[in-house]
Amino acid sequence: ACVRRGRRPRLGGLLLVGIAAPKAPPLPRGRPLYGVNHVVGHAAVDELVHGEMPPRSMALVVSGGHTSLLLVDDIATDVTELGHTLDDAAGEAFDKVGRLLGLPYPGGPHVDRLAREGDPEAIAFPRALTAPKDRERHAYDFSFSGLKTAVARWIEACEDSGREVPVADVAASFAAAVADVLVAKTIDACQRHGVETLVIGGGFSANSQLRELALERGAAAGIDVRIPPLKHCTDNGAMIAALGSAVVRRGVRPSPLDIGVDSAMSLSTISV
Repeated sequence: ACVRRGRRPRLGGLLLVGIAAPKAPPLPRGRPLYGVNHVVGHAAVDELVHGEMPPRSMALVVSGGHTSLLLVDDIATDVTELGHTLDDAAGEAFDKVGRLLGLPYPGGPHVDRLAREGDPEAIAFPRALTAPKDRERHAYDFSFSGLKTAVARWIEACEDSGREVPVADVAASFAAAVADVLVAKTIDACQRHGVETLVIGGGFSANSQLRELALERGAAAGIDVRIPPLKHCTDNGAMIAALGSAVVRRGVRPSPLDIGVDSAMSLSTISV
């Protein structure tokens, strides 16, 4: 038996108590302590459903604090970040647009539900960093701040003209833009790196448009798309246990008892 704890959270203070709690029992009980990367844990949770990830897999981790594209050669020892958000994370953008639409916080789930009632093609919102000029420098990076601003300006123009804001259409068109960018860049990365397995994790992987579009385009490209059950999408102990188990199986040495929370940890650092 061993004790595992996640590191590199979005809000480090929330884990200070949690990371301190297991430090007392491990030594007297003879149980080692493993500090593992919280973000990578969102990808590792797939192993609870599908077994060990195949070598050379791709992982898209999307949440309120992270949007990262990872090339996974070994979930416990060899992960490379190919790209990330340059500003807002996908889930963060949803929360901000939810506020613009007057929806309760957190806005993500409310925008998702509202989007199902609207027309995703009603408004042509921008898809940032998808133009040919961005392909070389930002091929696998994301940006959602400009999209959020475009939504805000569209709503403002609608209100200034005295028209009622079609909130369902705004939500659907915005959600479609986010899903389109995430899936297009991720499928492209899979094809360019010869990857046949894609894992999507993180709180935002519960988004219905993202799940549907990823499965649809993945099937068309011959890529096995794996998305965890909803109960494993948000932060949970199971994902940390899954990554910790993988680390233990690879024979990685336990962590020192003086480890702390590191919100700036590189995603290539899986355990410490």
